[in-house]
Amino acid sequence: QVQLAESGGGLVQAGGSLSLHCTASGRAFNSYDIAWFRQTPGNEREFVAVATWIGGNTYDSDYADSVKGRFTISRDNAQSTVYLQMNSLRPEDTAVYYCAARPGRPGGGVVTTSTYDYNYWGQGTQVTVVV
Repeated sequence: QVQLAESGGGLVQAGGSLSLHCTASGRAFNSYDIAWFRQTPGNEREFVAVATWIGGNTYDSDYADSVKGRFTISRDNAQSTVYLQMNSLRPEDTAVYYCAARPGRPGGGVVTTSTYDYNYWGQGTQVTVVV
């Protein structure tokens, strides 16, 4: 069982930055795939970024096209924390951001951006970007 808790959301002006944190409890954190999704009212939860376990302490990062070059996902296994650094924020980035986790697949490197493939979810943190 893994429990996830997001933090770091808030209100920021367009062009600004925020760093979201996702702290996990549970075993074998280093071999979990950890992703960030976001959701706005009336819309489906959409993929933002993922750190996919490759093997050992090696991960592959993937991003939605809408955030490439602006957002960076990273992880600190010693702290059981995954970060989402968000730069050059836009009003359309306004959403509730969720982190999600699933056990990495044997052999590693299986990337998924579907909400259905993640077993564990945090409660979400609100990010609001204003002009």
